[in-house]
Amino acid sequence: MRGPNGEELPGAALFACTLNSVRSPMAAALMRHLYGRFVYVDSVGARAGELDPMAVEVMDEIGIEIANHKPKRFEDLEDASFDLIVTLSPEAHHKAMELTRVQAVDVEYWPTHDPTAFEGSREQRLDAYRAVRDELQARIEARFAVDRAAD
Repeated sequence: MRGPNGEELPGAALFACTLNSVRSPMAAALMRHLYGRFVYVDSVGARAGELDPMAVEVMDEIGIEIANHKPKRFEDLEDASFDLIVTLSPEAHHKAMELTRVQAVDVEYWPTHDPTAFEGSREQRLDAYRAVRDELQARIEARFAVDRAAD
């Protein structure tokens, strides 16, 4: 599948983290924002948590809404036919690797800090969430960028 600028894209991508409450919903929303017309995108957690309000807030800051996201687990997927699973935590990576025993799917591990572990003032904690959001966006853009050297 080719993206709007000739990017090589998977047909279906799944982002996974521990609770599907911060990192994977943000990554999936960013991927949808950038390539949603070209790629089916979903997110899951190794376990299901509650959507984190600070994740909603920092995504709202860049005009991407995730407030309606309902966290779910790998086991809750109705269709697990993905071309690419991007795992953002060790626990999610382990669960994704279990899937590779029963289906052919590429799995990439992008170790990503959990901003919920950061302590400090509200603004300092929001900065930790922003850093994760921006890191995920940069990683997605770099991963799916057009390779001009190959032209």
